Amino acid sequence: MDDKPTEAPKKRGRPKRDPNAPKATYQLSTKERARRAATKRVNAAKKRAAKTSKAAEDKRRYARQLEEKVTKVEKALVGNETTTIDLGDLDALPNAVADLVGESEVVFQPNDGPQTDFLSAGERDVLYGGAAGGGKSFALLADPLRYCHNPNHRGLLLRRTLDELTELIDKSRQLYTKAFPGAKFRESKSTWVFPSGATIWFTYLDKDKDVTRFQGQAFNWIGIDEITQYPTPYVWDYLRSRLRATDPELQQHLYMRCTANPGGVGGWWVKKTYIDGLEPNKPFPAFDIETGKEFLWPPSHEKAGQPLFLRKFVPARLTDNPYLMADGQYEAMLRSLPEVERKRLLEGDWDVAEGAAFPEFSRQRHVVEHFELPTNWPRIRAADYGYASPSCVLWGAIDWDNNIWVYRELYAKHLTAEQLADKILEAEELDPQPHYTVLDSSCWNKTGFGPSIAETMMRVGVRWTPSDRNRIQGKMEIHRRLADDPYTKEPRLRIFSTCTNTVKQLAGIPLSKSNSEDVDTKAEDHAYDALRYMLMTRMSGYASIHQQLGAIKNQVYQVQDATFGY
Repeated sequence: MDDKPTEAPKKRGRPKRDPNAPKATYQLSTKERARRAATKRVNAAKKRAAKTSKAAEDKRRYARQLEEKVTKVEKALVGNETTTIDLGDLDALPNAVADLVGESEVVFQPNDGPQTDFLSAGERDVLYGGAAGGGKSFALLADPLRYCHNPNHRGLLLRRTLDELTELIDKSRQLYTKAFPGAKFRESKSTWVFPSGATIWFTYLDKDKDVTRFQGQAFNWIGIDEITQYPTPYVWDYLRSRLRATDPELQQHLYMRCTANPGGVGGWWVKKTYIDGLEPNKPFPAFDIETGKEFLWPPSHEKAGQPLFLRKFVPARLTDNPYLMADGQYEAMLRSLPEVERKRLLEGDWDVAEGAAFPEFSRQRHVVEHFELPTNWPRIRAADYGYASPSCVLWGAIDWDNNIWVYRELYAKHLTAEQLADKILEAEELDPQPHYTVLDSSCWNKTGFGPSIAETMMRVGVRWTPSDRNRIQGKMEIHRRLADDPYTKEPRLRIFSTCTNTVKQLAGIPLSKSNSEDVDTKAEDHAYDALRYMLMTRMSGYASIHQQLGAIKNQVYQVQDATFGY
C-alpha cells in the first residue's frame, strides 16, 4: 500500500498569491511612462475622429448644397441674368430669404445722372467727386454688392479716421441686410460676411506708414471714401498693388473706386490725377502723375502700346439728389458758407483753393474750347524763359472789344534759347505774325561777354521787347481781366482749354504769406508770369478798333537796333 499522499486536484484560474511571499517590484523609466500616456491619448483621439468623421462629412456636404442654393437665389435677386428658382431651392433657406423671393423689393435705386454713371462705370479706376450731398457715400457702399454672390469676392472700404468709418458702417447697416438677408457684420473684425461667403472689410487708416498692414492681402474691389483727406498718393498707390484675384469672374472686374469733395490736404494730387486737362465722364488712359506719361504695355507684350487700364472722373452735383433738394434746406445751408467752401461744396468747383490768389477764376466762365480765331484779330506773344525750370510761351489774340483770348501754350523744360526759338517759329508757321512780342526783361541781362538770352533768340529770328516786371500791377491787371465787362457782362480774358498749365496755375497759385498783394513765388508760376507779361503790354491796353489798327501799323517789327532787332 502506497503511503504517498494523494495530490489535490488542480483548480482552474489564476492561482492565489501567497501573502507571505515577497512582493515583485519593477520601475518604469520616465520616457516609457510618457510614451504610454501619449499612445493612450492618440488612440482616444483616433476613436473620436472615426466616430465623428461621417457626421462631419455629412455637414460639409449639406453646407455646400446650401451655399449653392443661396447663391442661386442671390443671383435671381440682384444679378443681371435670368435665373429659375425651384421650390426645393427655397426649402432649405431662411424664411426671410424665401419671403423676399416671393415678394421682391427694391432696396436701393440710384439717382439718374452721376450716381448711375458711377455705378455703371466699367473703368478700372473711377473718382466720384464734387458737390456735397450728391449721394457719393451711398453709391460707394452699393458698388461692391454686385459681386457678393461670389464666395471669392473680397472688398475693402477705407476711411481716414475711426469716427468717419463708424458713420459709414451705420449707413451700410441700412443697405446690406436688406439687399442680402442673412448678411452679418462681425464687429470684432469690422467685416461684412454675406451668405455666399463673400466679405467686405471696413477699416480706417490715419497714418500713411500703417498701410503696410495690408501687405499680403488681396482684394478685387477697393473703395476709399473722401480720398482728398490723404495728403499724398502714397496710400492710394500702395492699395492699388493689392488689387488682384484668382477667380476668373473677378479677374475681369478689378475695381478701384474713390469719392471726394474738392479741396482738402490731398486735393492737389487728386485733381492732377483725375481732373486737370481731362474731360469729365470720359474714359482716359491712366498716367504717371509725376511725369505725365501714360501707362502702356511694354513692346514685348501682345498688347504692346495699349493703355494698361483706364480711369474716369464722374462729377457729383447736389441737384442730382432729389431727397436733399426737396425742401431746399440743405442747399440754403451750403449757399450760406464762405466763398471758397461754397464753391467747393455747392458748385463742386475743383479749381478754387484755400488762399488762392485768384478766387474769382472759374473754369466754366474763363476756359473755352478751341475755335478758329479771326485772322484780323491782332496777335500777342509773351514768354517766361527757364532751362532747369520750365519755359512758357503764350499766344493771345485781341478781339474788337479789347478782350484777350489766350489760344496757344508752349511749356517745356531743358530747352536752350536756340531750341526754344526753333519751336516758336515752328508753332507760328501757319499763324498770322504776332504784332507785339514780350519776353521777361531779365533775359537781356548779360553774365559774360556773349549775347544775352533775348539776343540769342533774336539772332534766330524770334524778336522780342522787354516785359514790364511790376509784379503788383501785373497781378492787378489779371484781376481786372478776369472781372466782367460792365457792358457785355462777359470776362475780358478767356483761355483755351488746351493751355492746361495756364489754367492750372491761374486756378491754384496761392497768395504769398509775406505779401498778400503778390503770389507765392515758390509755387509753379511760369505760365502765370507769361500771362502777366502779356496783359501788361501796350498792345493789350488799346481800347478801340482805330487805336488797335494804328498800333498794328506802328508796332510791326520796328527795328531800333540793326544787330539784334529791338
